Amino acid sequence: MSWILFRDADVPRVRKDIGDAVVSGAPEQHSELKYAGHDGTIKSGIWDSTAGSFVANYDGIVEFCHVLEGAAKITTDTGGSFEVSAGDAFVLEEGLRTTWHVDSYIKKHFVICAVD
Repeated sequence: MSWILFRDADVPRVRKDIGDAVVSGAPEQHSELKYAGHDGTIKSGIWDSTAGSFVANYDGIVEFCHVLEGAAKITTDTGGSFEVSAGDAFVLEEGLRTTWHVDSYIKKHFVICAVD
């Protein structure tokens, strides 16, 4: 058993390739994977994005998010529209199809769990 304190986890900040997901603008995204365990079925870390719109689909995963900075509007393929900002926490369920609209910047903590 181990203890992982995110501020002590010295991991690289990696730029994500999201070319196929971009809807508008030129968003640049980065992530810091602070934890990966249980044979890769659970991942947690910090993610951020600059301004733009992009598609994010949740096939085979459930994601918990806690917005640390900034804001976004998230629309779903079923017609839902949600605005999230610093302090908000939410879950994106498996199978959800979303488009994120970021006006300037968003940063979040995430926990992703793979589902069968």
